Amino acid sequence: MQKIALGRNGPAVSAFGLGCMGMSGIYGPADDAESVATIQAALDAGITVLDTGDFYGMGHNEMLIREALKGGKRDRAFIMVKCGSLRSPDGKIIGDDARPQAIKNFLSYSLRRLGTDYIDLYQPSRVDPHVPIEDSVGAIADMVKAGYVRHIGVSEASAKTIRRAAAVHPIAALQIEYSLFTRGIEREIVPTLRELGIALVAYGVLSSGLISDRAEAARTAPSELRTRRPRFFAENFAKNFALVEALQKIARDRGVSTQALAFAWVKSRGDDVMPLIGARRRDQLAEALRAADLKLSADDLARIEQAAPADAVAGARYMPAVMAHMDSEHA
Repeated sequence: MQKIALGRNGPAVSAFGLGCMGMSGIYGPADDAESVATIQAALDAGITVLDTGDFYGMGHNEMLIREALKGGKRDRAFIMVKCGSLRSPDGKIIGDDARPQAIKNFLSYSLRRLGTDYIDLYQPSRVDPHVPIEDSVGAIADMVKAGYVRHIGVSEASAKTIRRAAAVHPIAALQIEYSLFTRGIEREIVPTLRELGIALVAYGVLSSGLISDRAEAARTAPSELRTRRPRFFAENFAKNFALVEALQKIARDRGVSTQALAFAWVKSRGDDVMPLIGARRRDQLAEALRAADLKLSADDLARIEQAAPADAVAGARYMPAVMAHMDSEHA
């Protein structure tokens, strides 16, 4: 497994990470035993980065990781944890809390659930509009000094916010959605990251399963998350599926799945870009990891660009109310 530096002079980590969110019911039921086996298979394949959030299954996801790392495996993993997204008992999102005292409280619970005395990278899940980013990052910096956190990240932040965060403490990575269908960050955010020496951790590479060989099945699968994704709405799906079909042809020509092609494209965007593989089963992981050995030629990249131009996708990535709350969508 290729390695990358997570931030300027940052730690060496695997070029691909495992996104564990889907193991906690986000896309429908998941099997805990298979999830644990998938995490362990990722480690065996050379993946070191495990990405989670304390609100994934309200702690369930972190406990899965704890189970997978039993038997001395903790030192093989680089655990990234997002915090601050609040949930009601029925699992609905009810806001964000990135106040310093809340962040330190969330961290305490994550350490206990993960069964570890430190977290490799800690970050607010979203920029809390009611709390200066300087205060949120400053609270995590306190935890770095205390030894509970090794590195600091931010998530879904605008270029302006990234600069403000980096002025408080070195930022190792920005986690943000990035895919063939979500490329707005290329205009301002990516240049800012490269100026400041911050790595890009890309989630949503498959656009919730839209960029895949199973796009039609993904549209009808039982998932509350996808019912809130405009790109799956009837008025948008036909246009988007035509883009997917064009990508499927390129993938077939290269002898890989459309999923692997999508991951390879994101990885091709730079040595400072880490795609997160959102697998919840070992077969999904193995399929996606074919991207690690897939080298896209200039001709491949030109064909992909022609098949799925940057602004061709129909529909926003989230509903309007969610988009309005995303700091990354605002200058």
